[in-house]
Amino acid sequence: MARRSLFGDQSTTRRIAEADSVAVIGLGRFGRSLALELMAGGTEVLGIDAGDDNVQSLNGKLTQVVRADPTKTEVLRQLSIDQFDRVVVAIGGDLESSILTSSALLSMGLPSIWAKADSDEHALILEQLGVHHVVSPESDMGRKVAHLVRGAAQDYIEIERGYAVVKSSPPARLHGIPLGKTGLRKEFGVTIAAYKKPGAEWTNADADTVLESEDTILIVGPTRKAEGFAQLR
Repeated sequence: MARRSLFGDQSTTRRIAEADSVAVIGLGRFGRSLALELMAGGTEVLGIDAGDDNVQSLNGKLTQVVRADPTKTEVLRQLSIDQFDRVVVAIGGDLESSILTSSALLSMGLPSIWAKADSDEHALILEQLGVHHVVSPESDMGRKVAHLVRGAAQDYIEIERGYAVVKSSPPARLHGIPLGKTGLRKEFGVTIAAYKKPGAEWTNADADTVLESEDTILIVGPTRKAEGFAQLR
């Protein structure tokens, strides 16, 4: 059962820190979604927010949830944050709090700090501070939707700028031919990593894989090439 208090139970937060755990600071829409998804995957979560409403709404849903001011290093130490390997700063809409919290965490020497940025300027400041992983959910989603709208892809994941995994249907030229005989990597510069038959599970593709029109494939490669290949019919 999660606890709701000003500083929390230090013995509980230490126990969470020693487990497969993550501290999520900021429990607005993004932080809440992240924390609940981590819990669903079996990860213990310490949630921290300065607002009582956010804390109350997650009471009983996280391993522990605490109302506290995360911008103060002494408060973070009382919550045993320095014992966590992974901390996410999910504070939205308050640039100052995000920066101060990230700075406090960095001063504690945590090995893996993730932080949400609400703008390119915010992201730049976090990167200059030395935050290990900066994520921009709205910007990243905008790029994803743009790629989906522009092409024939069913889904799109950018591994990093310029390299992506694209979900699509196999073009007609691949139907009924073992992938090893198509020469697609040489001609198009992409790889088909996996495929899915209707009603079946995803399977890793190899040189002997034979695709049909109703199948679904995962194309891996440079973004433009992967998108271009997905548009073939």
